[in-house]
Amino acid sequence: MQRTVSMVSRMGLRLQALPLSLGRPLSCAQDVLRRTPLYDFHLAHGGKMVAFAGWSLPVQYRDSHVDSHLHTRQHCSLFDVSHMLQTKIFGSDRVKMMESLVVGDIAELKPNQDRVRELQNTGGDIGLEVMDNALLALQGPTAAQVLQAGVTDDLRKLPFMTSAVMEVFGVSGCRVTRCGYTGEDGVEISVPAAEAVRLATALLENPEVKLAGLAARDSLRLEAGLCLYGNDIDEHTTPVEGSLSWTLGKRRRAAMDFPGASVIVPQLKSKVQRRRVGLTCEGAPVRAHSPILSTEGTVIGTVTSGCPSPCLKKNVAMGYVPYEHSRPGTLLLVEVRRKQQVAVVSKMPFVPTSYYTLK
Repeated sequence: MQRTVSMVSRMGLRLQALPLSLGRPLSCAQDVLRRTPLYDFHLAHGGKMVAFAGWSLPVQYRDSHVDSHLHTRQHCSLFDVSHMLQTKIFGSDRVKMMESLVVGDIAELKPNQDRVRELQNTGGDIGLEVMDNALLALQGPTAAQVLQAGVTDDLRKLPFMTSAVMEVFGVSGCRVTRCGYTGEDGVEISVPAAEAVRLATALLENPEVKLAGLAARDSLRLEAGLCLYGNDIDEHTTPVEGSLSWTLGKRRRAAMDFPGASVIVPQLKSKVQRRRVGLTCEGAPVRAHSPILSTEGTVIGTVTSGCPSPCLKKNVAMGYVPYEHSRPGTLLLVEVRRKQQVAVVSKMPFVPTSYYTLK
């Protein structure tokens, strides 16, 4: 069992993901969209396909978005996240390369884990292999129970953010990582592309498991307070502004050898100009790009993600406001359809997370 470089994509972001609002029904241009190995499988199971980040992916199936969301919270759901890029980074300079890209302490991770060419050109020993694998996410409180029936490894020994290669329901060469994007316990399974349908079919034989699409994935991650790259964080956001200071490795803070250290380290010791905060409100749903206002009516920030919470039965959102307005309990206003409504700065996650850790 190993901590892996997949951790990089959990440090407050998900790569190759775009806002759900950009998902649109397929048209005559659908033949230019990329398809995952499960495309026909989705159609056979009633998947409503939309264009998403250059891929044709299911936004939902026969069940409603809300039903899929709640099923994930109460049982478990299977998501096709094969549009997420999977790579294998190798060579004696692999840690150096990764630490040139992220703020985390990659050196502390155990082995196995495109600046690649740049390092190669300067004599660096680094290689990058794009893997031809599908990626399935099994998420929910019963996910481990469902998966345990198909593996010989003891999943009780596989805590959050660790992984192991194992045979899963007769499919060999699968890498199972205890992680996810819903706030629930669960796994992501990297499976050879040719075996993806076989594995998905085996998992669905358990009545605990239902298919879920992009709509549920977005509302689940928002309830869990997880960022969507390109929406809630981007190359102009620092970890401190994004309320992601926990991603900064202690060793790297001291060494100040990570990208942007000269800006980020001083922010840790002072008040930043803006902070990512959670917001809750009643009334019309709050969506990305909605203005955030002070109670005096002055625009002070912008919503980056928002939706009705199926679990809380009220609207949740996140966005950026000046530091002096970021304390939980602060009353603000949001503008929805040219009307102002009261919002309250709230702690995240909005719904408690259930990650599995060893006690």
